[in-house]
This record gives sequence, C-alpha cells and structure tokens, in this order.
Amino acid sequence: MAGLELLPKEYGYVALALVAYCFLNFWMAFQVGKARKKYKVFYPTLYASESENKDAKLFNCVQRGHQNSLEMMPMFFMLMILGGIRHPCISSGLGCLYIISRFFYFKGYSTGDPQNRLKIGKYGFLAILGLMGCTTSLGLSLLRG
Repeated sequence: MAGLELLPKEYGYVALALVAYCFLNFWMAFQVGKARKKYKVFYPTLYASESENKDAKLFNCVQRGHQNSLEMMPMFFMLMILGGIRHPCISSGLGCLYIISRFFYFKGYSTGDPQNRLKIGKYGFLAILGLMGCTTSLGLSLLRG
C-alpha cells in the first residue's frame, strides 16, 4: 500500500479515534431521531418553533447539540489527520479527550438547559487547541525540511 509505510505505526490510533467519533455521531443522530418522535417535530423541519410546539426548546437543544458537533467535525478531522502524522499518540489522546467531552457536551445540551453543555463539554476546546499545536508542529517541521 503505497504511502502507508511513511506513516508511523502509531497513526493507527488516530484512525481508530476518528472511527470512534463516527460512532458517537451516529449515536447523536439516533438521539435526535428519538427526540423528533417524542416532541413531534417531523422532517424536514430542522428546529421546532416555540409558537407551534410547547416542547420546542427541549427538542431544539437536542438538535443543536448534534448540529454543533457536525459543525465542529471537519475541523476536528482535519486537525487529527494532519497533527497525527507528526504526533500520533498525542493527537489520538487529544482526540479521545475531544470525543468524551463531545459526548458530555451533547448530554448536557440535551437536558434543555444549554449551560449544561459546558460542565464537561468545555474540555473539548482544550483538545482542539492541543490538536492545533500538533498540526502547527507538523507544518513547521515540513517548512524546515
């Protein structure tokens, strides 16, 4: 497999962390589907209207928890893929921190009180900053040759 021999063997941890996030994303999507049924918010409606649905805030918090995770996914994946080339163990560790914090971010948001998303979910931002450092390190090492 051309090119794979250039990656450190520990890069496998990066790949596995990314797959773990995909499972988390599927689980969050399933939770949104359950909330759609429970709160009677049918497709293609993305968010419930408070004037039409007494449970709009509860549904919208579940939906927003997943939507925010989708918004962050491209940055997380890019930082993991690139930062993991030079720092696979650090990146995969930070990736696991991010995934765990995203789970609690979603669970907290799903309570209906958006502030609950930050109790443990706030640590995901530290993971992102660490991944930015790993990717910056890769970029600098490439420029230095």
